[in-house]
Amino acid sequence: MKFKLSSPKNITFVIALIIAIVALLMVVIPFNLIFAPVWWALIAFAILALGNLLTGL
Repeated sequence: MKFKLSSPKNITFVIALIIAIVALLMVVIPFNLIFAPVWWALIAFAILALGNLLTGL
């Protein structure tokens, strides 16, 4: 099964990076938002993966 991957746009990468940094800060500085840090990291990964799989995102 072949995937045609494309590089994500800069804004998609920056959004995923910011969410990943928030997840890291939630581990270092214990404050509770809506989700646990693991979910924030998974959301960041999903955004970055969709940016690679879908063209124009």
